[in-house]
Amino acid sequence: MKFEDIEIEDVDFGAMLEESFKKADTKSDLVDGIVVKIVEEDNQAIIDVGRKNEAFMSLDQIRDEDGEIMFEEGEAITVVITGFRGERPNVSYELAEKRAALAEFIEEYDDEQEYVIEGIITKKNKGGFVVDVSGLEFFMPRTLSYISYKVDPIGRKIKALIVKVDKEKNSVVVSRKELIEREKTETQEIVDKLLENKAVVLGIIKKITSYGMFVDVGGMDGLVHYSQISHKGPVNPSKYYKEGDEVNVIAIDYDKKKRHLSLSIKEASIDPWKDIDNTLRAGDTVSVTISNIEPYGAFVDLGEDLEAFLHVSEISWDKNVKHPKDYIEIGQVIDVQIIEIDKQQRRLRVSRKTLLPKPIDQFASANRTGDIITGTVSSVTDFGAFLKIGAVEGLLHNQEISWDKSEAAKVLYKAGDEIEVKIIKIDRENGKVSLSKKALEESPVAAFAKTHKNGDIVEGTVKDKKEFGIFISLEPGVDALIRLDDLAPITEEEVEKGQTIRAVISFIDAKNDRIRVSVRRLERQEEREALEKVNAEQDNSMTLGDVFGDFKNR
Repeated sequence: MKFEDIEIEDVDFGAMLEESFKKADTKSDLVDGIVVKIVEEDNQAIIDVGRKNEAFMSLDQIRDEDGEIMFEEGEAITVVITGFRGERPNVSYELAEKRAALAEFIEEYDDEQEYVIEGIITKKNKGGFVVDVSGLEFFMPRTLSYISYKVDPIGRKIKALIVKVDKEKNSVVVSRKELIEREKTETQEIVDKLLENKAVVLGIIKKITSYGMFVDVGGMDGLVHYSQISHKGPVNPSKYYKEGDEVNVIAIDYDKKKRHLSLSIKEASIDPWKDIDNTLRAGDTVSVTISNIEPYGAFVDLGEDLEAFLHVSEISWDKNVKHPKDYIEIGQVIDVQIIEIDKQQRRLRVSRKTLLPKPIDQFASANRTGDIITGTVSSVTDFGAFLKIGAVEGLLHNQEISWDKSEAAKVLYKAGDEIEVKIIKIDRENGKVSLSKKALEESPVAAFAKTHKNGDIVEGTVKDKKEFGIFISLEPGVDALIRLDDLAPITEEEVEKGQTIRAVISFIDAKNDRIRVSVRRLERQEEREALEKVNAEQDNSMTLGDVFGDFKNR
């Protein structure tokens, strides 16, 4: 409740207190009585208090802790008359005990000492409240309570200061207001001193919560918010401190309305970011401790209240890191390289893998282009399969799987399959390895070249038309190109897919799987062959006379 909302009435305190005591005297008379009879079956005792009628009282009031009845018939007992039912008095042994205890307290009360009590509000009336303090009942006037009647205070635990003891009336008056006002004054003095000096003071952690820590500084509690604990940024306080620890703090704010003191641990220490340019550089190698691990990376402690982030991609050269915990653990000390210092954002990024040997360099030292190796399929994509070879991955592109260009990795392979391949390229700069399976087999063009040569006449089916020429299929897996210049006397417009064309081989490159054929050259070659045939036939038809005649004419 806010103190400003409490209604303080302008009343005659003395008159109100006297009225309260007057009511207590008329309703609660302390008398000596005799236990006339104990009726256990009715759980009652009959008490003679010198009135016309005897009083009845529950046996529960005179049982000890073991349940035994403390009085016998005929014994004297002191009780309080609390009222009457008709002409029969109501009595209470418990109330008499309390009044006796209160009288003893008042008798021993020292006016020179100050008494701060802690009790529970058990009753309320127009004048104030009854506070039970270990069985003793003290009175707290409403004007001294700092408690509004709008809220039911019964059962509330409070602290208060004893302000008046009346031995004649056997009463004790307490004030919560006096204690609160005094504490407010003392608190303000402490706060003013802390805020004015801005000095570093020693505090003791009293309680740790998810949002910060409550710290006792000179008898006053202040909150260190989790964002004010470390220069690293917001942290979980329970990971760094425990209750009872001593910490250096500085007061940074005080809310008078809420009586809220804000403290800071990080302001009481040197900010490492101010001089970070003099202590760290990008490229430096430092030893760090793993402080926290997440699926996306890890946070590492550099000491001096500095923390850096190690992204999952910077932990290892392995591109298939499933979780950082597979490579590092909390509390582990590792060497890392600083790769970014963002002073404005107060952010540090580090890398572990840059200090590790590059797998591609190790691979290139142990393997050469042309080597035949076995790899394990790690993943399959639309364009090929990635094979794990030691610490590196190589790509087996769909075009390198088979001489049959219709085959694809997604259909042929699955993760875990082992495949024998040939290394066709090692790119150390980009960390890539290219693999081929078809390179282990003789190409259809190479086989074709063993039985064909330039000048051979072939026949093929039109497979594709391009701007620069026509591709025809000579055999399964063997395609040949007819350049547009070599297509005559056939025109480009006349060519259709599936059409059969005869041509002569003009170029064979078995190493690069290239064949060119020419229709134009076929026409010339056929003309030349026909002429040669005619000439040969003419030479064979000459007679012996023709030969001698020719010789004679010479």
